[in-house]
Order: sequence, then structure tokens, then C-alpha cells
Amino acid sequence: MSTDASSADAPRTPSSPRPARLTAAAVLVAVQGVVVAGLGIGMLVMLLTGSHADDTVQALTGAVTVLALAVLPLAAARGLWLLRRWSRGPAVIVQLMAVPVGWQMAQNGGVWLAGGVTIALTALAVLVCVLSPAATEALGVGPREPRDA
Repeated sequence: MSTDASSADAPRTPSSPRPARLTAAAVLVAVQGVVVAGLGIGMLVMLLTGSHADDTVQALTGAVTVLALAVLPLAAARGLWLLRRWSRGPAVIVQLMAVPVGWQMAQNGGVWLAGGVTIALTALAVLVCVLSPAATEALGVGPREPRDA
């Protein structure tokens, strides 16, 4: 039996449809990516309109950084949707970064409290979905059976 790198990236073809939890995780992670991308675009618009440009280079760097950070959850969401095995790691990493961000935002109270709680709860929901046994099985993640030599 030969193993090649492309087989790890091939979409899974489970005997049953995509688990609901995996679908929910893919949608939530995609929403996270879109929100982060929207934030980056908003920062660029503010820079171009001159409404908040104390330091143009710093503002541009911040906007480009935020846009670059949007790529990871968007790629992970697409991978989860297509049942790609590799997508679970990036999805979990994004959520592990989002929980402390949500916690820190919630500490500031007011509108920040609502945003922080939303971010933290969404991250926890995605973690529960992605780490569920059904999602693990659908992605082909888990202990492997020994091969016959």
C-alpha cells in the first residue's frame, strides 16, 4: 500500500453525510474569518478616508496584519466544510487564540462585555464541535490501525 502526500489532503468520503457539529463548526469559523476580514477592510477604509491616520505606516501595517489573520479561519472553515483532515488543527488554534481575546474584552464591560462573551462562547462552541467524536471520525483524525507489513 503506497502513501503519498496528496492522500492526506483528499476530501473524506464518509458513509454518512457531514456531521451537523462539523457543519456548525465550519460555518462559525467562516463567520469568524469574515468578521476579522471586515475589521481589516474597515481599518483600510479609515486609513484611506483619513479619519484615523496618526501614523499612516502603522495604520497600514495594522490593517494588512488583520487581513492576513483572517486567512487562517477562512482556510480552516473551507477545510472543515470539505472534510479535510488538516483543517482541524488551524480551527482549534484559532479558537484557542479567541478565548483569551474574548475574556480580555469582557473585562472592559459595556459593549466590550457583549462582544467578549460572544467571541468566547463562539470559540468554545467551535471547540466542542470540532473535538466531538463524530467530527473526529468524519475528518479521519484519531488513532490509526497498524498496517500489515
